[in-house]
Amino acid sequence: MTALVDTGTPALDALRSLGAPIDGGVPPGDPATAWARRILDYRLVSPTNRARFTVIVVGTGLAGAACAAALGELGFRVESFTFHDSPRRAHSVAAQGGINAARARRVDGDSLARFVKDTVKGGDYRGREADCFRLGEESVRVVDHLDAIGAPFAREYGGQLATRSFGGVQVSRTYYTRGQTGQQLQVAASQALHRQVAAGTVTLHTRQEMLDLVVADGRAQGIVTRDLVTGEVAATTGHAVVLATGGYGTVFHHSTLALNSNATAAWRAHRRGALVASPSFVQFHPTALPVDSPWQSKTTLMSESLRNDARIWVPSRAGDDRDPNAIPDTERDYYLERKYPAYGNLAPRDVSSRAAMEQIDSGHGVGPLHNSVYLDFRDALATVGRHVLDERYGNIFATYRNATGDDPLATPMRLAPGAHFVMGGLWSDYDLMSSVPGLFVGGEVGWGYHGANRLGANSLLSASVDGWFTLPRAVPNYLAPLLGHPRLDPGDPAVLAAVERVRTRTDALLAVGGTHGARHFHRLLGEILYRGCGVSRSAESLTTAIGEVGALRTEFWADLRIVGSGEELNQELEHAGRVADFLELAELMCIDALDRDESCGAHFRVEHQTATGEALRDDDLWAFVSAWETRDDGHHVRHAEPLTFTAVPLQTRDYR
Repeated sequence: MTALVDTGTPALDALRSLGAPIDGGVPPGDPATAWARRILDYRLVSPTNRARFTVIVVGTGLAGAACAAALGELGFRVESFTFHDSPRRAHSVAAQGGINAARARRVDGDSLARFVKDTVKGGDYRGREADCFRLGEESVRVVDHLDAIGAPFAREYGGQLATRSFGGVQVSRTYYTRGQTGQQLQVAASQALHRQVAAGTVTLHTRQEMLDLVVADGRAQGIVTRDLVTGEVAATTGHAVVLATGGYGTVFHHSTLALNSNATAAWRAHRRGALVASPSFVQFHPTALPVDSPWQSKTTLMSESLRNDARIWVPSRAGDDRDPNAIPDTERDYYLERKYPAYGNLAPRDVSSRAAMEQIDSGHGVGPLHNSVYLDFRDALATVGRHVLDERYGNIFATYRNATGDDPLATPMRLAPGAHFVMGGLWSDYDLMSSVPGLFVGGEVGWGYHGANRLGANSLLSASVDGWFTLPRAVPNYLAPLLGHPRLDPGDPAVLAAVERVRTRTDALLAVGGTHGARHFHRLLGEILYRGCGVSRSAESLTTAIGEVGALRTEFWADLRIVGSGEELNQELEHAGRVADFLELAELMCIDALDRDESCGAHFRVEHQTATGEALRDDDLWAFVSAWETRDDGHHVRHAEPLTFTAVPLQTRDYR
């Protein structure tokens, strides 16, 4: 394998160069035992010394709330930051379908080894194998822990926790609380966090947005935040910083994420030296509501769990606009069942999304704009009845009715691929530490576990494993040698410089004085990305998109209009800062996608596909993680972490 192969074009080479290989720090030897061996090697901080350390945790979703609660429970001092008014509002509530665990209680052939195989294969061999073992190993403890602290998991008649299936697997390992799993797990994590707030180990800062990272002596030692109510800019210092701020799918404007989800904390850390891994690896969820009007602000996610009981189809005849209930089976194409009989409607998300777009692009799309496919409960309704389906998916059905006015059990749902989860994120080593010492990442803000495609119900799991069981071990290992080191003084030049950077950038945004608000530019950016770096990409589309993003960024800084000032509640200013970061991130996403001259998982380059239209990897040249550095002049440098597979040998992904 040639890890640093240069297959770029002259246009690409003008934007990026190649850097040195990087080491992920995975313990040598059997990946199945790597985590147990690493735990034994970790340095510890004695209980009497833990209160002498302060850890800053940014984000209060599942990863952030869990990390802060666990560190507080251990006795560390924690400063917890969220831009929400309550930790319960974190976007983890939106992951409705369930959480995976390799507990193997169904006697259906599941096991830890099968969990790892499914996860590595599902990610199309572009993630760390040892990370997947840790994810599976800790998954058992995660579900038991969440059950113990109050998450109301569904149960079988005899009291055993119930499971269902999700895409990309042939076993039943997904634990759930109806269609509210993320919400219920977030409530449990939030309660655990508030317990530590009451105990005095955690100080909770609400309505605070991180806008910069303080790096001094080569270590992350603080953050700079803006109070979203008063506009006050201030710095907080600590011995380590944990970022758990979620993913950046909202860069596409129309996404399944909450409108306030953004990349700013992660991108600001990146500009301070934290590498970004695989930024172009974006998952398009196959069961999102389609965009039906130009004023629509986002798409809405319908849980993948629906695919357990529903069948996906389009009319066999292109342009067939008849009522779906009037179209007989003989004139329906259940295309997932036809193309992938082994997995059918539970094919992985990247495969299902590409298959849906194939039907839409060929003229078989349905709905007023012919941009969606049907998800139909007719057969399940006849088999198990409305009452059972309402028990399983009641709140999801209610969401669909409220959004569309249709009854999903009377008329098939209309769904389409929508920008959703990002597998890319800040690069971190096996200990979840970024390339900046002292800066750790947890949950979707990082790149771990999922490779080029995430299996459904692994998002809640990865955030919980990071927050509850990995970071509370890895962070003390980093802190132990720093015993006796004081927190960075607020008057330190590095702190003052970071605060000044934030104020300068805020002033620059306010000073543009143009004619268009940030949402105008955000919408245009989303159109560029869906067109050029969407479900399918090509060298031509990506090259065009890079030029369009650059032009839009120039226009943004010449024609942005923000009313109000920086010293007050100003949501236009908040959004403008986030869009400014999106414009920089979007360029790197397109560069990464153009640079990776292969197809893998959700990164589908049309130039690289099999005879049957599936993603065609190039393991000889591209079996590595791209970790990007952005220099002060905006030039991008690609570093590479080689990937090896021993427990799950490299093979072609086949779901037929």
